[in-house]
Parts: sequence; C-alpha cells; structure tokens
Amino acid sequence: MTSGVTVTRGSLYLPKEVYDRYFAGVEAVVLQRRSEDLMVLPVRHAPAGGYLLKRRNARGDRVVSAPEFFRSQGVDDDREIDSTIQWDAAASALLAGGLFRH
Repeated sequence: MTSGVTVTRGSLYLPKEVYDRYFAGVEAVVLQRRSEDLMVLPVRHAPAGGYLLKRRNARGDRVVSAPEFFRSQGVDDDREIDSTIQWDAAASALLAGGLFRH
C-alpha cells in the first residue's frame, strides 16, 4: 500500500486508512530519522513512552504532535511536507521516504 502523510506545524498527520492498516489499537509511536527518511514505530505498551497518536477528527485521522523532534531535524514550523509511505517489515516501522530531503 502506498499512501501519504503530512508534516506541518511540528505535527505528523496520518490519514485514517494509514492508522487502521499499520497502527490500529496503538496509542503511541516513536519517531526516528534514518538518513532522509522518517521512521514511525508503533509502541505497544504506552507507559514505555513515545508520542501520543491523538484522534484528530470524527473520521478517525490521527495526529502526532512532536515539534521539538521536527525542529531538531531542521523542519521549520512554517513548512508543510507531504511524503509517501511504505511499511518496512525488517524495521517493523512505517517509512516516510525522503521526508527530510526537503
């Protein structure tokens, strides 16, 4: 499945379809940079930490507020970046390819 995510104002926005397919029932994620890609890893045990996956609207889209993470990676608050995604089975993570290339 190829779909997309958006980063804007220090937040990562995931459409309902992406959440349902890769993160159903997950309440938190870890964000990591891998070269030019963003890795989004599910956290199965919420007390372990990570960023909360908050419900954004009645449709079921999700948002991860992580301004300090994105700023530390050189993504300004006023930028909007769209990226295609794919599941990396070896890393057990969702990859937003080239997100940090912009």
